[in-house]
Amino acid sequence: MPEQLTVRCAIYTRKSTDEGLDQEFNSLDAQRESAEAYIASQKSEGWVALPDRYDDGGYTGGNMERPAVKRLLADIQAGRVDCVVVYKVDRLSRSLLDFARMMETFEKHRVSFVSVTQQFNTTTSMGRLMLNVLLSFAQFEREIISERTRDKIAAACRKGKWSGGMPILGYDVAPGGGKLLVNEDEAARVRAIFELYLEHQSLIETIKALDQRGWTTKRWTTKDGRQRGGKPFNKNSLFHLLTNLLYLGKITLKKEVFEGEHRPIVDAEVFRRVQALLRRNGQSGGKHVRNRFGALLKGLLHCVPCGCAMVHTHTLKNGNRRYRYYVCLNAQKRGWHACPSKSIPAAEIEKFVVDQVRAVGRDPAVVAETIRQTREQAQRRVEELQAEQAALEKDLRRHND
Repeated sequence: MPEQLTVRCAIYTRKSTDEGLDQEFNSLDAQRESAEAYIASQKSEGWVALPDRYDDGGYTGGNMERPAVKRLLADIQAGRVDCVVVYKVDRLSRSLLDFARMMETFEKHRVSFVSVTQQFNTTTSMGRLMLNVLLSFAQFEREIISERTRDKIAAACRKGKWSGGMPILGYDVAPGGGKLLVNEDEAARVRAIFELYLEHQSLIETIKALDQRGWTTKRWTTKDGRQRGGKPFNKNSLFHLLTNLLYLGKITLKKEVFEGEHRPIVDAEVFRRVQALLRRNGQSGGKHVRNRFGALLKGLLHCVPCGCAMVHTHTLKNGNRRYRYYVCLNAQKRGWHACPSKSIPAAEIEKFVVDQVRAVGRDPAVVAETIRQTREQAQRRVEELQAEQAALEKDLRRHND
């Protein structure tokens, strides 16, 4: 007869107010007692109540900002829980979206869910059917909310309102949101950056000039008081600034452009000249090419001087002949003054690494250790599958009984 599997049950309780929690026997205790009685009734199936208490007294079920539910999810992800038991579904969450997200976490970690008073039990086929119905409604609600959000943003853009996102240099967000107010000091700096690019005619040379002045990207404070931005410019951030239609008083939505409510801070002719220069220089913000040319070491190389990743790129020379190489991402974005590392021909470094891998593969000790580790992983996987098989067989026996 197969060994009885233990089902570790975590009991979660919640009460919206802290009224009465100081009593010797309160609402949380009553919820836990009912859950313990249910778990005891399943003792023949190997169910045991974990001693840890997951009690949220004085917390609303409308969001996930609850210490006990966070601790419960952490324990589930750590593999310490097999089943979550509650008095009623709304004790776990009153939000269908939050409930759906938690059920996805439960499913991922093979954790079942039981509501004692509502006959909701995902260890049974009927319970899983009810769960799928609930999750379908949650998906429908998510899509409706997403559509409403897109429609709201589109309507705001058509009216010339700022639809949110990270603040940009030259503007501050109005206290009520939805509108950009000119920050005169930063606006003067933005105009100077446009002039610097026209003067140097190069993103890298402009970045050098900005570094010398100590000028950085927009610095702002989030709603929860954290500082963001204020970083040195690189090719991406400078290119984004130089091509941002917000500076002309425009609002963009995908490919549509609308007149904004905010005041422009860059002259239209200066903006036009900068765009023409960018096109002439063929500059697109310094994004490295995708792995279209079989870069074997993509994501594996790092620069020795600065520790930054090295990215694969190419250039065309001598009649459009392509030369591939790896370059420090820091140097690519900010120029060689930011990192002294030189670019490496891709063919040479790839051949060197392949030769080293081949040499390692001929070492009998390395081969033997690799085989040993592979066998251990395979054995662990077999044990996991056997445990899953035992659980499924137990479920089938319960249904047949």
